[in-house]
Amino acid sequence: MCQYSANEGVVGQWHLVHLGSFATGGAGLVMADASAVTPEGRISIHCPGLWNEEQARAWRVVTDFVHSQDTKIGIQLAHAGRKGSTMTPWDDHLIATKEEGGWTTLAPSPLAFEDYPTPHELNVDEIATLTASFANAADRAVRAGFDVLEIHAAHGYLLHEFLSPLSNERTDEYGGSFENRIRLLVNVVIAVRGAITTEMPLFVRISATDYVEGGWDLEQSIELARVLKTKGVDLIDVSSGGNVHGVRIRLHPGYQVDFAQKIRSGAQVPTSAVGLITEPQQAENIIMSEQADATMLARAMLRNPRWALNAAEELGEVVAWPPQLDRARTIRPSTSFARALWVQCNLRDRRENRRSRMD
Repeated sequence: MCQYSANEGVVGQWHLVHLGSFATGGAGLVMADASAVTPEGRISIHCPGLWNEEQARAWRVVTDFVHSQDTKIGIQLAHAGRKGSTMTPWDDHLIATKEEGGWTTLAPSPLAFEDYPTPHELNVDEIATLTASFANAADRAVRAGFDVLEIHAAHGYLLHEFLSPLSNERTDEYGGSFENRIRLLVNVVIAVRGAITTEMPLFVRISATDYVEGGWDLEQSIELARVLKTKGVDLIDVSSGGNVHGVRIRLHPGYQVDFAQKIRSGAQVPTSAVGLITEPQQAENIIMSEQADATMLARAMLRNPRWALNAAEELGEVVAWPPQLDRARTIRPSTSFARALWVQCNLRDRRENRRSRMD
């Protein structure tokens, strides 16, 4: 979830504490918020980035802490496209002026989203430069200590804008046919995969549908997932919507899980399910029934960063807790488990002490 709390794309104490709370809360993977690959790729003037080395160094502080809790961390590489150059949600106006740090947004076609300003239509050379920016950001992400990369191609941001006929009216090799509309995302995936190791997990987040006739839909999402699988994508993170303003979506618990299941079975690729997944048994059922390979929670964990620890107890599973929090357990581990946990924490502390001496 976007935090709108960076300065010139550089994260600070808020992100350390915010993301660190999930690392102490039992999450299997902590995912940092959408981080721009160029200055114009930010959603707001206070969104994080990975277009320079200062930003990478700031992220390293966060990843080091998450790793100290024996937790993995990923980051979304993103470009907001025509939905960028905004203020934060708590400001009194939406679009940032030039004096406030705003910029001219970019898009496949000069079509505005809702009441946003009309964006600049990217030319072919600018598209090639943008593809390289994703690869460069991926390289920085690796050096910043991230374990997983996710390319954000959902929610009406730039890569989604290229996918959908509703926002892409181009007549060149990046518009028109399905093959042309997916070209930028495929090229970005190839460039990012080339910038990281073959062992590093690469996810792509998509919106399965625009919820509008004539727009991007589930059938195209399944076919896209088949293509991305051949280019080295390990998991499709399945969301929906965001490209068309005013669309009515029937919300209910797990309302997007069916999309994840159909893409999983149709493309034979691992998927994650998102959207109004709030209860432990609900998340467990999604995995056990093979509707998806993972569940990703956002608002539920904003409300309770230790949701995963509590969920394990509700499901009767004994998992490792940070020793500083162990007194809060309601289910006590066996003596053998407690001893193994003590050894694990002791070894971790020794590793940290050795690393500090080396630094």
